[in-house]
Amino acid sequence: MAESGGDGSSAPPPATPYEKALDALSSLITKRSRADKSNKGDRFDLLFDYLKILELEEPIEKMKIIHVAGTKGKGSTCTFTESILRHCGFRTGLFTSPHLIDVRERFRLDGLDISEEKFLAYFWWCFERLKEKSTNDIPMPTYFRFLALLAFKIFAAEQVDVAILEVGLGGKFDATNVVQAPVVCGISSLGYDHMEILGNTLGAIAGEKAGIFKSRVPALTVPQPDEAMRVLEEKASQLDVPLQLVQPLDPNMLNGSKLGLAGKHQYVNAGLAIALSSTWLQRTGHLEYPEHTTSLPEQFIKGLTATVSLQGRAQIVPDRFINSESPEDLVFYLDGAHSPESMEICARWFSLSVQPLGTSGPSHDPVQRHPIEKVGKNSEQILLFNCMSVRDPQLLLPNLMKTCASHGVYFKKALFVPNTSVYYKVGSHSLPPTDSQVDLSWQFALQKVWENLMQGNKGGTVCEELTDDKEIAVKSCENSAVFPSLPSAIQWLRDTVRQSKSVRFQVYIPGPCNWFVTSCWRRVEIHQEVRRSTKAETLNLQSPSDCKMFCIHGVMGRAVKPL
Repeated sequence: MAESGGDGSSAPPPATPYEKALDALSSLITKRSRADKSNKGDRFDLLFDYLKILELEEPIEKMKIIHVAGTKGKGSTCTFTESILRHCGFRTGLFTSPHLIDVRERFRLDGLDISEEKFLAYFWWCFERLKEKSTNDIPMPTYFRFLALLAFKIFAAEQVDVAILEVGLGGKFDATNVVQAPVVCGISSLGYDHMEILGNTLGAIAGEKAGIFKSRVPALTVPQPDEAMRVLEEKASQLDVPLQLVQPLDPNMLNGSKLGLAGKHQYVNAGLAIALSSTWLQRTGHLEYPEHTTSLPEQFIKGLTATVSLQGRAQIVPDRFINSESPEDLVFYLDGAHSPESMEICARWFSLSVQPLGTSGPSHDPVQRHPIEKVGKNSEQILLFNCMSVRDPQLLLPNLMKTCASHGVYFKKALFVPNTSVYYKVGSHSLPPTDSQVDLSWQFALQKVWENLMQGNKGGTVCEELTDDKEIAVKSCENSAVFPSLPSAIQWLRDTVRQSKSVRFQVYIPGPCNWFVTSCWRRVEIHQEVRRSTKAETLNLQSPSDCKMFCIHGVMGRAVKPL
């Protein structure tokens, strides 16, 4: 029985070994913006010191690596590539980012997240050696760099046949770019993103991505904007890199099967994955797999069409915790769109997904649809949105709205929430802190952009200041509302659906919010207990790298006033 504290509450149980590891990992998080290069830990050359400390130099040289950079689709490309080579019978290691719930999601062995037992063993092996050797000149690595080093240790120790590495950000100075001799490199679709770090032009961005090119190592890319392609070709020429342009996969080559990831854009990523896998097989001496011309090897088709796990990317999740007539009364559509180009692609996927069977409109792959119409119920589309203040909503929101409208999809309401979240300290016990004042000025700015778009910039929008209670919407306009937190927005959606017998909501969530929402579903079953007993730490998340690390606390227990 747990001991009682002086106030009658139960004493917290000892921290679990996994919690101790997460706390140690959290100590590597920096409080700066990623564009700030003042921290010595950001010096790229330090990575080679870390490799020496961890005795990873020789293992990495021997590792047969596929290295992939890009703006859009690099995670999907890596996931397809891993699945193809696994179905060809190879032991695979896959390192991707971000994770949604558990940091172990970033490390996959043979298609499965690394076990907690193995994670702890490799984590402490790396952490303790780096800590012991750290000095003022060689400080502990920052969060992502440590995870990349950990991935190399895991893959070396587990003796994978192939390691597939997704670049975290950029390419040239990314932690994964300590690899000097990959088997093949890939560049997925390029676009405008992280411009405060990578540059303000497609050429500059392409130059950073091409930083993963290595002399005479084959590189593959997909069709790119002219400016980006010119730079890729120039960088390839300078390093004597054979650069090959890969076309999207022809769906007919799947023999009637569907890709394991939904969306027309995935055929671009699948085409690149096929080329990467084929090049890797050829360069590592596995000639039993013939070059594909009009058909694909059976193992390739199985790898592409298997149910691959890439949470938060073109993911459709009915809310099974809503306690209504059907979980399909509230369905969330998640994707990671956060640039103008990806917003257009993902808005198209959402629009086609919510169209009921028989709806006229552009032809599309049935795998992209999730028809949930039910007699007597009207489906309404809701947008749940946030983006960092470094992004321009005047570029993101019009693209989203125009693409959806071109497919006959119009949002009933847009909900704007901040990136303020609560992170579980697993196994600890105390009441979470009360909501502090949340700065919603950016959300109000996003709301204004949306209302102007809806009103055709004519003005005249009527908005109502509802309340100061931080668990309900604080400002509701005709076409939108601002909520002080993601949990309060989700609770409003649930309450509204429960109270209506004729409406169901289809909620589109692009960008950072989808990481939080996925966490919410995974946590909600234990919400009431967590609400009473979990120590939480409120954090203000300023960037996608921050968002990658934290989960929402769960849905607020009290009812939320309808708008």
